[in-house]
Amino acid sequence: MDRTVSVAGDPHIGVFTRVFEDIAVIPIDAPEELEQQYREAFDLEIVRTTIQGSPIIGSLLAGNSNGFVVSGLVSQAEADRLSEYRELFFLEHGMNAAGNVILACDKFAAVHPDMDKKVQKEIGEFLKVPIVPLTLGDVKVVGMAAVATNSGVVVSPRSSLHEISTLEKICELPVGKGSINMGNAMVGTGLVANTKGYLAGFETSGYELGRIEDIFGFEE
Repeated sequence: MDRTVSVAGDPHIGVFTRVFEDIAVIPIDAPEELEQQYREAFDLEIVRTTIQGSPIIGSLLAGNSNGFVVSGLVSQAEADRLSEYRELFFLEHGMNAAGNVILACDKFAAVHPDMDKKVQKEIGEFLKVPIVPLTLGDVKVVGMAAVATNSGVVVSPRSSLHEISTLEKICELPVGKGSINMGNAMVGTGLVANTKGYLAGFETSGYELGRIEDIFGFEE
């Protein structure tokens, strides 16, 4: 199957969508073709919603099988929709773009290093995983500088050996450098994945797809 897609012609699929083990969350007005592509790639339930009235789901939502972390500016209807699938933790102040500032799976969570330490601790307890403040390639928005599944982590090619070592110690998963959309180092902007499969922005090259498959352990 084709592993490259777009959201209405935009290759930044990680900004607009978020994939978990059991569901994918996509914008309300996403094309039907995109929904079908996500069903085929991941074999899961599709949830359509907005967050803060916006389609940038991937930037505003993070979490794992234990819960969702979401902007505290969500509407009641949006919160009700998400709470059908997980308990919710609301980022109420300052850094509320959860998908940008949190990188999470069922094994660990990494967060923006300037996040309040009390909030970091609360997120770790809520998601039931060890948590670490981290940069990747000196980028603080770790949720967009990497993509994590329960099988591996693809990080920015600019990530330092120290950053990767720090991540490996807490996640105990394969960690590798990759890029998307013809050299974009912010892999989280154009890649979504879980243990069943992955999709990347339509500008992603064959070499980049190969790196992603190697790190996540997929075989075509």
